[in-house]
Amino acid sequence: MSDKTMHTTDVKSLIKNNIRNYSMFIMLVVIMIIFAVLTNGVNLYPRNFINIFFQNSYVLILAVGMVMIIITQNIDLSVGAVCAFVGALSAMVYNLLTGIPWMPSGIAMVITILASIAMGVVIGAYQGSWVAFGKMPAFIVTLSGMLLFRGLTYIVTSISTGAPTPVSLSDTGYSLMATGVLDEVLKTKKIGPYLPLSFIAAIIILAFFFVASFIGRKKKIDNDFEVAPLPLFITKLVIISVLVLGLAERFARDRGLPIIVLVLGITIFAFHFILKNTVFGRYIYAVGGNPRSAKLSGINSEMVIFIVFCFMGGLTGLAAVVFTGYMNSALPQSGNLFELDAIAACYIGGVSAGGGIGTVVGVIIGGLVMAAINNGMVIMNMSNHLQYVVKALVLILAVFYDVYTRRKSGLG
Repeated sequence: MSDKTMHTTDVKSLIKNNIRNYSMFIMLVVIMIIFAVLTNGVNLYPRNFINIFFQNSYVLILAVGMVMIIITQNIDLSVGAVCAFVGALSAMVYNLLTGIPWMPSGIAMVITILASIAMGVVIGAYQGSWVAFGKMPAFIVTLSGMLLFRGLTYIVTSISTGAPTPVSLSDTGYSLMATGVLDEVLKTKKIGPYLPLSFIAAIIILAFFFVASFIGRKKKIDNDFEVAPLPLFITKLVIISVLVLGLAERFARDRGLPIIVLVLGITIFAFHFILKNTVFGRYIYAVGGNPRSAKLSGINSEMVIFIVFCFMGGLTGLAAVVFTGYMNSALPQSGNLFELDAIAACYIGGVSAGGGIGTVVGVIIGGLVMAAINNGMVIMNMSNHLQYVVKALVLILAVFYDVYTRRKSGLG
């Protein structure tokens, strides 16, 4: 067999094994192009790119947790209500801390973030215990949690006034993570038309990505695993570099590097690494792919599910802080349909409804697909009821595509 034939076969195999991620990525590009035509390029303005991340970062954070939940064949319907509950408590904690004369707002914010994540982990442990050790369906447990924490949100926001009331923030320090940009915080100067920090961050990220990619490729070769042909591998790196630098250019032309993009990037990297490069990540896929076989092979399935719910809770706490900061107050009714947005991002991003399949990068692409659609429809002044119709069609088609490809490949 010639090298050319071997490479062609490898390319076909690579595309077949990653068809969901590739198709969703192509869909994102097509959607951006379509709305660029329909909006006369408004959706490609630098300020609009920043707004997309400001407005949708909490969904992307929730989707990172939800992908692990769905991979293990579970679901979490409570994340919206938990976001509202933790958001209200975090605003109260922040106001209390900033009321201390010697407490800087930055330190108060760090404590608030850590406290919110901790509250989320405790809530995740509570629900995870029922699911993992109590053997109760996740649907019922988290549906109960949705009602419980929605009620508790109304209670805690009624303490001072007797009726559910938004919790205002004592200063703008809380909102800095959700709506601030690093260039403004550090007061960087423009170089020509660009603020530099976005490009610096992009170069650092790409350097780490390149090193990790080449090390991963070498390990696969050393262990006789199949790898993509070198020209295709290089092409993939070039395309990713162009996209990252292009996004950095959009940020640099306007206000600079959004702080929430850094937070989101760290979150994505951490959980992508856990799923793809750790033993626990392999356990998550094993439990979701075939729970009985995982149990027989000695995997503590109950503990895996419990920890996954703890992860989901911690990320929900982080998302609560981000959304509260974006709204600049904690609203009793906030969190409505957050769980559906996160679940939709997962299914659109290639997570299998049957469990055992999904990636963090895939759900981020899925979340950006939904964000691009929402953003484009808002720019076009499309009515809310039509927006719901479009999102419903996108979701049902994404799940149908998953079921169809699984059946065609003999997986379902």
